[in-house]
Amino acid sequence: MEVIIKQGERIDDLQVNGLRIIQDTNGFCFGMDAVLLANFTKVNSKSKVVDLGTGTGIIPILIAGKSSAKEVTGVEIQDEVAEMAQRSVRLNGLEDRVRIVNEDMKEIFKHLQVNSYNVVTSNPPYMHPDGIKNPNDKKAISRHEIACGLEDVIFTASRLLMSGGKFFMVHRPTRLADIMCKARKHKLEPKVIKFIHPSAGKSPNMVLIQCTKGGKPELKIMEPLYVYNEDGNYTDAIKEIYSSEKIGAI
Repeated sequence: MEVIIKQGERIDDLQVNGLRIIQDTNGFCFGMDAVLLANFTKVNSKSKVVDLGTGTGIIPILIAGKSSAKEVTGVEIQDEVAEMAQRSVRLNGLEDRVRIVNEDMKEIFKHLQVNSYNVVTSNPPYMHPDGIKNPNDKKAISRHEIACGLEDVIFTASRLLMSGGKFFMVHRPTRLADIMCKARKHKLEPKVIKFIHPSAGKSPNMVLIQCTKGGKPELKIMEPLYVYNEDGNYTDAIKEIYSSEKIGAI
C-alpha cells in the first residue's frame, strides 16, 4: 500500500518482522524506553490493548507486529503526530488490528468502553512542565507533563482495564514512590518491577512496572537489565530484546 511521506519525515526499519515506522526528523522520535516497554508487555491472541500517549505509534506497532493480540488502540492528543502514526499503521498493513485515536486521554471514555481492556500500556512524559518555553511544541508535549500528568495516566488505565487486567508502564525511578501510591489509589496493584541501568555499577535511569487491576499485594523485583557493556556496546540482553520476534522478551 502506498503511504505518503511528508517533507522532513523518514522511514525507519525496526529490524524485526519487516516492521517500519515513520518519524519526523524535527519532532520527537521514539527511544529505547518505548522498545523496552513493548517487549515487557505480555498479551495473548484474545488481548485487547490500549496504549496511552502513543506518539509515533511505536508501541502499538511493535505489540501487533510481534504478537497475535486481537486489537491494539493507540491514543494520541497531538493531531499531526496521531496522523503520522496512522500512516505508519498503514505502512505495516496493520489496519485490521491497530487503530489510532486522536484524543486527549482524559476524554478517551467517549471513544473507548470502560472496564473492557485486558492490557493498557504507557510511556508517559517524564518531566515536570516548569520552565517550558513553548508548551505547544511537539517535543515538549511528548517529554513534559503538559497535556497529562502521571495520575491522569494511571486513572485512565484503571478505568479502561477489566478486573484482573494488566497495566505496563515505563518511567523514571525517581517517580517510583508516586507511581506506587497513585496506582494503589486507583486499584492498580504493583506486581512486577524491573530496573534498567545504563551499565553495571551505574544507578538505574528507567523502571518498568506491571500492575494488576484488583490484584493482591505481592511485588516481585526482577533481575536488573544493563544497556551497555564496558566497551560501550549494547549488552547481549538488549540485542536479544531488539531482535526478538515476539514480545514478552523481558
